Amino acid sequence: MPLMRDFSFVNDLWRKLADNEDVPRDGDVIINFTRLDEVADRLKSQVGKTGLHISNTVKPAQLQPLFNQIALISVAFTAFNDGRGFSIAKRLRHLGFTGTLRATGPLIADQYAYAKACGFDEIDLPETLAQRQPADQWQKAANAISLSYQRGYHRPATILDQRRARAS
Repeated sequence: MPLMRDFSFVNDLWRKLADNEDVPRDGDVIINFTRLDEVADRLKSQVGKTGLHISNTVKPAQLQPLFNQIALISVAFTAFNDGRGFSIAKRLRHLGFTGTLRATGPLIADQYAYAKACGFDEIDLPETLAQRQPADQWQKAANAISLSYQRGYHRPATILDQRRARAS
């Protein structure tokens, strides 16, 4: 699947393992959260980085003890109109996760600014969607929102903050 990062499609350096695939000793891999017990040894003696792919029903607090061992968390979006992944990303950032957050699934360009504001670094898209919405559409959609009433990870100052600063 194409990977959108910083307004362009980039090569994905991570390998997502299938559920029946053996976990290699080295290399950067993304493993389903359901296999966490199976990969516990890898997290202790890993060669390469480990990422977790989670469903949009996982409680972010379950992952907090693993934050110092996980370099990437991939959050599943089953449909573009299911916003649970945005809430999970925001909660993971509030809990202190500083690694890469990846949205995986059929998001659309109009959601890119919101994904960034919630803390996502990148979006892993289905091939058909990436072909239908090239990189310039993603950049245009993200730049369409320049002001916000809420703080985000890529927009630290709100409209109210800016008003207060001008009034001082």
